[in-house]
Amino acid sequence: LLSKSDLKGPTNRSYQISSGTFGASFNLCSSERFREQRNPAFCSGSLIGPDTVLTAGHCIANEKACSDVRFVFGFGIRKQNVLPYEISEGEIYKCAYIIHSQTGPGGSDFALIQLDRPVANHLPLSIRQSGKVATGEPLIVIGHPSGLPTKVAGGGQVRDNSPTSYFVTNLDTYGGNSGSSVFNANT
Repeated sequence: LLSKSDLKGPTNRSYQISSGTFGASFNLCSSERFREQRNPAFCSGSLIGPDTVLTAGHCIANEKACSDVRFVFGFGIRKQNVLPYEISEGEIYKCAYIIHSQTGPGGSDFALIQLDRPVANHLPLSIRQSGKVATGEPLIVIGHPSGLPTKVAGGGQVRDNSPTSYFVTNLDTYGGNSGSSVFNANT
């Protein structure tokens, strides 16, 4: 999820990412990983239907936030040492409306977003519809920590699955990972 103000264009059917770098945003030392990468994302999300995204409720809580956000697919590093500074306009979608957004006590924090059109060239994720993930199950998270291009972090596990509406993990996440997909590494 990017603010529409972080996308400049279009020029030749692409938008330029106008945000600063991770290093400049956080005043990082020159030896820090990902320092030179741009970090415009403020949250992450998952395509769960042809034109429906699931994200965290605090990411898009009202219609103003809906109109200011852009859902950018493919914001990742595809080739080593080739950083994503521009995004094809076909990979950028608008929020048509909020289907439902909720934050509250007990851990509820989600939003279902209707996009302005079906997403091309990306398949929706399957979501667990029943049962619980077991304590100790290995996990992977995919998202945009600190606003960076897509990052995959494995090596996590479920530490406690006793709450009814969430589970506790030791995944390596940061601000910007809100709304990230969490995958069972075994399945």
